[in-house]
Amino acid sequence: MVNITIDPQLKEVWQQAALGCVQCRVVVQPSSRQLLEAIDVVCRRLMDSMSIEQIKTRENIAQTRACCTALGKDVKRYRNSAEALNRRVLQGKGLYQINNVVEVNNLISLDTGYSLGSYDLEKLEGDIVFKDVDFGYDEGDIVWKPAGEGVHYHGIGKEAVNIEFLPVLSDRQGFFGNPNSDSTRAMITPQTTQLLMCVFGFGGAQSLQPMLGQMCEALQTYCGATELETAVIV
Repeated sequence: MVNITIDPQLKEVWQQAALGCVQCRVVVQPSSRQLLEAIDVVCRRLMDSMSIEQIKTRENIAQTRACCTALGKDVKRYRNSAEALNRRVLQGKGLYQINNVVEVNNLISLDTGYSLGSYDLEKLEGDIVFKDVDFGYDEGDIVWKPAGEGVHYHGIGKEAVNIEFLPVLSDRQGFFGNPNSDSTRAMITPQTTQLLMCVFGFGGAQSLQPMLGQMCEALQTYCGATELETAVIV
């Protein structure tokens, strides 16, 4: 499993910060009808049970908002990805179809209210071992830490994403992912074979353990995942 740590600065601000991680090999391809139907079921359930005003009260979305607020982020202006997905569904806009890994990411996020990030491991730089095979990167950690003032990166679908005062994943090249939006550097493409999928948790480690089983099952069913490894980082 990739070596991930949580910076003490983040834990000082939000003690319950934790990451649920799945690392595996996948086959990236267009989403199957079965996967798109599973997403549609969750979308219909949300539309039948929730209003736009209620989205921010979902437990996991509320916890994400609370942590980001504590770090100094304006959550009314910068929504986390789970909140944004929920709003898009309830506004009747539908979801973009990208590939099966991204769609599994969205399926789980919509179902649980957690923000997730999915990353191509070969695009990251750190102390990364995959089933006892070293990728040959320089030694170092991937760290989840608060970003400082004025920090941006090139985001997916956006030239510059404001990531200041957010809890952001960083490797030896810099920041690459957070609960709001990810950078293009490690995004999932048809060439991706090695995946790191992270759940950004702000309610402690206990609630993340069941998530790992759900993530593994979905990745195996819809993405042909093999050699799965899981970890909860606290």
